[in-house]
Amino acid sequence: MDALKSAGRAIIKSPGVPRHTWGTSKHDKLPENWTDTKETLLEGMVFQVKYLGMTLVGQPKGEDMAAAAIHRIVSTARASAKKFRKVTLTISPKGIIITDTETQDLIENVSIYRISYCTADKTQDKVFAYVSQIQLDETLECHAFLCHKKKIAQAVTLTVAQAFTVALDLWEIAQEDKSQKARRTCCSCSVSDGQTETTNTHSVSDSEKQQPLRKEEKQRRPFFSMSFSSPSPSNKPARKRPIKHGSWDVEDGLDDAFSSSMEVEEMDTV
Repeated sequence: MDALKSAGRAIIKSPGVPRHTWGTSKHDKLPENWTDTKETLLEGMVFQVKYLGMTLVGQPKGEDMAAAAIHRIVSTARASAKKFRKVTLTISPKGIIITDTETQDLIENVSIYRISYCTADKTQDKVFAYVSQIQLDETLECHAFLCHKKKIAQAVTLTVAQAFTVALDLWEIAQEDKSQKARRTCCSCSVSDGQTETTNTHSVSDSEKQQPLRKEEKQRRPFFSMSFSSPSPSNKPARKRPIKHGSWDVEDGLDDAFSSSMEVEEMDTV
């Protein structure tokens, strides 16, 4: 987490980088412990970057794949006479919202389950990129952004990774809530029928079924990878205890989204 905290300090000191909006004031400074608070991510972290472009890729993740894609994007961007478009990235456990910095127009809202990979490139160390899947035809796209400095690119990458971790925690909580509700419903139905023997049988049966169900849930977890210019174990975001937040309901679509993401991964492995 040292790299992330260092990047966070760079954001605080950089006047050209937007700060997270706290409360009603837009001028509140980003606290130095922002990397340790999930509440910050739930509200959304904001970064101002420049959009370099997009290219199609054949794999959902991989350092070599991403490096080659970024090289193509940067080469095309340099050859073009156009100015890079200034965009704002708002990163939360729900995904990445990309808006035009000048017009505030929405460019794209990328759900977190569609993102399979993100990286701060080794060669182009100020470039952040992510790979996402198009829902309609399952095409994989790599999008690249130019950041103010290297630490900002690392901070964006780690923020996406942290957002994914929080989203996974929330998804697991939702799955557990559904399992508990199903068990309570089953038990109450059995008791109302007055069949004590059947109730006991159902309880054992449900308990037995929960074991393979949990295994299946683990297999259906969403997949995600990231890489940095100087990879080390300390750079990987720490997994913290799951939390529950009022704005994330159990039925907010995360279940179907993450499940469909895992189906794509299973097809790739086959």
